[in-house]
Amino acid sequence: MKALQIAGGRRLSGDISVSGAKNAALPALSASLLTTGRVVLHRIPNVVDIRTMSRLIENIGATVATDSGTCCIEAGNDLEPIAPYELVKTMRASSLVLGPLAARCGRARVSLPGGCAIGSRPIDMHLEGLRSLGATIRQDLGYIEAIAPKGGLTGGRISFRRPTVTGTEDMLMAAVLAKGESVLVNAAREPEVVDLANLLRKMGACIEGDGTSTIRVEGVDSLGGAEHSIIPDRIETGTYLIAGAMLGGELRIRDVLPDHLRPVIAKMKQAGSEIEIRDATTLVVRNNRPLVSVDVTTREHPGFPTDMQAQFMALMTQAGGVSNIVETVFENRFMHAPELRRMGANIDIDGNLAVVRGKTQLTGTDVMASDLRASACLVLAGLAAQGRTVVHRIYHLQRGYERLTEKLTGVGASIKIIDV
Repeated sequence: MKALQIAGGRRLSGDISVSGAKNAALPALSASLLTTGRVVLHRIPNVVDIRTMSRLIENIGATVATDSGTCCIEAGNDLEPIAPYELVKTMRASSLVLGPLAARCGRARVSLPGGCAIGSRPIDMHLEGLRSLGATIRQDLGYIEAIAPKGGLTGGRISFRRPTVTGTEDMLMAAVLAKGESVLVNAAREPEVVDLANLLRKMGACIEGDGTSTIRVEGVDSLGGAEHSIIPDRIETGTYLIAGAMLGGELRIRDVLPDHLRPVIAKMKQAGSEIEIRDATTLVVRNNRPLVSVDVTTREHPGFPTDMQAQFMALMTQAGGVSNIVETVFENRFMHAPELRRMGANIDIDGNLAVVRGKTQLTGTDVMASDLRASACLVLAGLAAQGRTVVHRIYHLQRGYERLTEKLTGVGASIKIIDV
């Protein structure tokens, strides 16, 4: 088994370049199944989830060639629209192939997905959306099967009970080949949804309203190939911003889109972090004054992202005062809190409320990661702690952060992968 060993207390200074967004690259790879044309995607991060999705679409029948962050996909006419359990068991995003396969092949059989243990993320809204487009849904032996009518999917009104990123993306991909107009109501507004819509438009789709809560899609008969660059990973950006706020001299974070981080930057500034937008793709964070506690409530975009909650909790352990962190998106997403307490943090949990009292001196110890963002939280805590921290189960971290140890080592951290 692999683990991360961190010697804490090192000041961070220098440049970090952010990779393409895993959560934008995954639906982009799925979208390649909508066409026989060649889809070329740049800034594809080399992380486990991407490799899993690549193997999945290859298993369906596409050819995938990856070189230096560029992925070329061709999904010809001989597709087998099945996503087996052995390929999807570790990744909830595998449900993103439901919509494209049902739209293009008329049938999709997908194993119920796995992934992080951060709470219930059912695909009910995906299935309700496909029913709204005329599909018949069956479930047996752990698989979901969506079958389109003989003439294909037809446009319809899809009303989400609450905004869902993967649900919106999945239905967007289904609707682009459905006959007539589809309207997605209460749609997710995240930048990753907009990035997918931009790719689909390059492929020939007719989409309006992405980035708002109502998206309109006029179905087309077929889509073609396209070339597209994935947006920067806003969660990776935010993670390094917090690292700089906790330990930075001057940390410059490059290849970013600052506008995607507005709620995170606002809360960090409120807590006393010095953050400068140097240019359109560069953020600078400095650690020049004591941090103060602020309250945070996670919300769907454009609110404070749930994927930054764990990292922000690590930051608040180093802030003076009491911080109330409320998680409204996922239940069971405070599993990092007991591990932070093992390091000396003062944190009380009451349902979806975490109360963090700081500032506390963290002490290095062995901790266990429970999910992707909890892993990042524990790395940040280890960077700030006295002594040695060992983060176990780093396979979670490897699902979503590209070259994290190299990037942090390059700005002064003492962090390495070890065998345990």
